[in-house]
Amino acid sequence: MNIGIAGTGRMGSAIAARLIGLGHTVTVWNRTPEKTKAAVAAGAAAVATPAELASAVDVIITILTNAAAIDAVYYGDHGLLAGEVKGKLFIEMSTVRPETERALAAWVAKKHAQLVECPVGGTVGPAKEGKLFGLVGADAMTLDRARPLLEQMCRRIEHVGPVGAGAAMKLAINLPLIVFWQAFGEAVALTKPLGMDPARLVEIFSDTSGAATVLKNRGAAVAKALAGEDTGPASFDLDAMRKDLRAMLEEAQSLGVELPTAARVLEAFDRAAHAGHGGIDGVRIPAWVSG
Repeated sequence: MNIGIAGTGRMGSAIAARLIGLGHTVTVWNRTPEKTKAAVAAGAAAVATPAELASAVDVIITILTNAAAIDAVYYGDHGLLAGEVKGKLFIEMSTVRPETERALAAWVAKKHAQLVECPVGGTVGPAKEGKLFGLVGADAMTLDRARPLLEQMCRRIEHVGPVGAGAAMKLAINLPLIVFWQAFGEAVALTKPLGMDPARLVEIFSDTSGAATVLKNRGAAVAKALAGEDTGPASFDLDAMRKDLRAMLEEAQSLGVELPTAARVLEAFDRAAHAGHGGIDGVRIPAWVSG
């Protein structure tokens, strides 16, 4: 299959490598051309504009930073929808508010193309192995068209409703994940007088109801961070979490509900970012919180 990917950050590059490894022809574009190097090294071709990308492929995958990036990449003078895209399939994988996806789907339909939204759970490792968790918003017919490709990227695909439903579900899932990092840091602070080895501390939590699944999966990295050791490149950093928290709070406001816990965590993360910690990975947040 001839596939284009717009947005080759950590996740986009990992997805590109996965699809190239399965024999697909992959073309990539990124706002910062430097970030296409990993995908090109894996065998992808790079183009200069989103419009060029859309004209060169049959299926376009987008995984972008936020709603503003979606606006620029899709609707700009040289955007994905600037040229002829009739009959093409767009798979939109960004983490944004539902209204952003619904508006985009309407524009794609006006261009006589199809869109599936599929924000995903998982980080770079699962992306490279095709083990993401896909949260799909689409009509059944469009999902049927996209499913063979989604199954090559995801270990599980959940069709949760029409376009917009996937975005809502992804924000809901990210809320307890993000809050957990702050909560676990506060829990670690309570154990400071015990002087426990970080690896043992994490293992104890991981074997109790006091841990989220992410601690069971990434406990070794959390223990390293608590011990002051390097944990490697970030996969889901504090700035990305702040972006998602803001989206959650905006969505909650539109629904007439309150998210007081998310609001307080955003305040804490804003302080961390202003202190220069915006780029730290989630596994390092408990170490920062607990001091």
